[in-house]
Amino acid sequence: MSQKIPLSWLQLTREKTRLAVALAGISFADILMFMQLGFRDALYYSNVRFHSSLQGDIVLINSQSSAVLAMRSFSQRRLYKALELPAVQSVHPIYLDFTIWKNPVTGRPRSILIFGMNPETNIVNLPGVQENLDKLKLPDVVLFDRSSRVEYGPIAANYDQGKTVTAEVRRRRIKVEGLFTLGASFGADGNLITSDINFLRIFSNRQKGLIDIGLIRLKPGADANIVAQELRKYLPNEVNVLTKQEFIDFERNYWANSTAIGFIFTLGTVMGFIVGTVIVYQILYTEVADHLAEYATLKAIGYTQNYLLTVILQEALLLAVLGYFPGIVFALFMYKSARDATLLPVFMSFERAVMVLILTMLMCIISGAIAVRKLRSADPADIF
Repeated sequence: MSQKIPLSWLQLTREKTRLAVALAGISFADILMFMQLGFRDALYYSNVRFHSSLQGDIVLINSQSSAVLAMRSFSQRRLYKALELPAVQSVHPIYLDFTIWKNPVTGRPRSILIFGMNPETNIVNLPGVQENLDKLKLPDVVLFDRSSRVEYGPIAANYDQGKTVTAEVRRRRIKVEGLFTLGASFGADGNLITSDINFLRIFSNRQKGLIDIGLIRLKPGADANIVAQELRKYLPNEVNVLTKQEFIDFERNYWANSTAIGFIFTLGTVMGFIVGTVIVYQILYTEVADHLAEYATLKAIGYTQNYLLTVILQEALLLAVLGYFPGIVFALFMYKSARDATLLPVFMSFERAVMVLILTMLMCIISGAIAVRKLRSADPADIF
């Protein structure tokens, strides 16, 4: 067994240029898979950060709503009706909508997402919200997401310097009196939080009492799944009753299955796998073809087909491991560049690193298994 690994290693390192090309190809395939999976996970994570921040147990939405991008309003009477259940502790209506923000420096318009909620209770676990809730009780005051894209203007920088920050939102002059952190997503480049009253001032065409999200907090010890089942029987079908986790999954599934972008990232990962498989196959096939006489000699002196198969598969695994490390290092650099450029949460996770390593090894093993078929033509009779 000790002679098998050196033989495969010597085979690979005999042609340094060929080895370098093989490792570059595998690293490229790994980078492609890393980037596609990274962007896909950033897509999912960025679009559910608000959902995850909600400090509640059950969420009500209009049954015709498909995602935050396409919310339909419903009467808040449905939400307050939930208070009739003994397990319900409190209910909290939330308004949300997209509108136009004008960059206060350039005057350029850009779409922004606004959340409106009662400032008496903090219902979102986001940095910067709790300490600024009282400010939202003032007219035409908003909190600005410091992680919004730069196209909205130097809002966070000016506020941190103590400057008065005002802007025009939906042709209404508003004042930024605080900053919070949520982050850009594939659906919204920037976010604002304000009071429900200020929200209705900005959206003067919105009818008071028609909300977009209803958040329900349960009493300690209550089971959210059981209460959700009760609410589904208690409330009309026009309202969709979801636990908090179901609400997160609801948004995630929209981006994964109802939009082209989720499919594109998955397809890109598959293409990276196929590209890597083809590259490794070409390298191993050429390696076998160039040493066909040597393999025939090994057969002649008694080595079996299975032994030669083992050598080729060891070469494939060595290529997988050696090509993986430069791939992940470059992917980390690309993640940082993408994160800085887009403000999207493109980070490396342990699960993704292991997944790509497994895919790389599988990719190389498949290539080796295909290339080893060439060994069948290594007939000792052709040599002797």
